[in-house]
Amino acid sequence: PRFRGKHELRRYENGMERCIGCMLCEAACPTGAIYVEAEENDPLHPLSPGERHAKVYEVNLLRCIFCGDCEEACPTEAIVLGHDFAMANYNRRDFILTKQELLNPGEP
Repeated sequence: PRFRGKHELRRYENGMERCIGCMLCEAACPTGAIYVEAEENDPLHPLSPGERHAKVYEVNLLRCIFCGDCEEACPTEAIVLGHDFAMANYNRRDFILTKQELLNPGEP
């Protein structure tokens, strides 16, 4: 698809996060709009199938140029550019998407 909208983090069918905290998306971003902090997975209750998961995942929509490099760099297809284009906000802080907002894109 040609259109690239607001970012989304995807999960597997079993509910586990696809993001393994490799930070390749952060490295691929030409504007530095993505910030990732990785953390080791708890062996008893892993959040992702890898050894690590993203403890903090933020996307700054004010810096993003919606090029799709993060999407291409991700080995697990965790981050995708969705179809949501209505991104008007009153506060600049609302343009920085947190991990919870990215994992649950339809919720307010």
